[in-house]
Amino acid sequence: MTTTDLDPTAVEAFAQQVAASLSGGATTAMMVIGDRLGLYAALGEAGPLTPAQLAARCGTLERPLREWLSQQTAAGIVDHDADTGTFALPPERAAVLATDDSPASLIGAAPLVTGLHRGLDRLTEMFRTGAGIPWGEQDPTILESTERFFGSAYRGFLVPEWLPALDGVEEQLARGIRVADVGCGHAAPLLMLAEAFPASQYTGFDLHAGSIDVARRRISDAGLSDRVSAEVASAEGYPIAGYGLITFFDVLHDLGDPTAAAAHARRALAPDGTVMVVEPRAGDDLDSTVATIPMAAISFAASTSLCVPNAMSQPGGSSLGSQAGADAVCRVLAAAGFSRVRRAADTPFHTVLEARP
Repeated sequence: MTTTDLDPTAVEAFAQQVAASLSGGATTAMMVIGDRLGLYAALGEAGPLTPAQLAARCGTLERPLREWLSQQTAAGIVDHDADTGTFALPPERAAVLATDDSPASLIGAAPLVTGLHRGLDRLTEMFRTGAGIPWGEQDPTILESTERFFGSAYRGFLVPEWLPALDGVEEQLARGIRVADVGCGHAAPLLMLAEAFPASQYTGFDLHAGSIDVARRRISDAGLSDRVSAEVASAEGYPIAGYGLITFFDVLHDLGDPTAAAAHARRALAPDGTVMVVEPRAGDDLDSTVATIPMAAISFAASTSLCVPNAMSQPGGSSLGSQAGADAVCRVLAAAGFSRVRRAADTPFHTVLEARP
C-alpha cells in the first residue's frame, strides 16, 4: 500500500478520533490533579472563581493553576467567562467530578485509568509469556481507586435498590443471617450492609492479605467489629458455613475458575440462601456492548490490564473478563448447580444477578 491508495478523508477522520483519545488520556491525568488538590470540590462549592481565588481556597500557586484551568476549559469540563475572568463547574458536572457521594460520580475512575500506565511493562510481558498478575501485585493506586469508583455505585444502589430486588433477602438480613462477601477487598460493601442491617453477621474473604489488613482497620474504625470480620481465603477456600447470603461484588469475572467459585458458594449456602452477583453492565456480545455501553472502551482496558491478568495468575485461567455480560455469568451459575438464576436489577454501570440452589 502507498499513501496514494489511502482515502484522505478517512485518514483525517481517524486521526481526529485518535487525537480525541489522546486528549482524553491527557485530560484524565489533569482530572487526578483536580481531585487531589480539591479543585473540583472548591469550584463546585463556591461557584465561579478567578484563578487567584481558587488558588487561595485550595492552597496552590496561581500560575500552574491557570494552565490547568485552561486545559479543563479546552476539555469542556469547566466554563470560562472572559468578561469576569472566572471559571465555573456547573452543578451537573460537579455531581460527576466533585464528590464520591453521587451515584453519577466518576472521579474515582481517573486515578484508576492513570494507574494502568504504571503496569505496562509487566502487562506487555504477560502477553508474551502468560505470566498472570494477581490483583494484590498491582499498583496500590489501582486497589484504592477501584474501590473508590465502585464505592460510589454501591452507596447509591446497594441498600436502596439492589437488595430490595432480591426475593426476601432484606427480611432475612433484618432478622439476622450469616453473610459472606467473596473478594471483599477493603470491605466497603460489607460495612454498608452491616450499618443497614445490624442483626446479621458478616465475614469478608479475600486472597490478598494486604487488602484484608486494610479491611480489618476499616471495620475497627467503623466500630463494627462486633458483627463484621475479614479473613484471608480464596474464592474456593472459605468455610462451608450455611450462609444466608453470599455476595460477589465485581469479582466473579476476575477469577481463574468462576464456575468452581460459584459451585463453592452453592455448597456454602444455607438451604434457603441466596448468592448475589454484581457485575459490570455489558451487552451479550462485543458488538452490542460497544453499541450500548458508554464506558466500554475503559471497561475493556481495565479487563485487559487487571481482570484477565488476575485470572491468569490463578488455577484455571478462564477469566470471563469484565464485559462478559449477564447471559455468560448466568451460564456459569447454572453450570455451578444453581437451579434458579435471574437478572434482578440493572443500574447504569452494573447488573445484579440472583442465584438460588
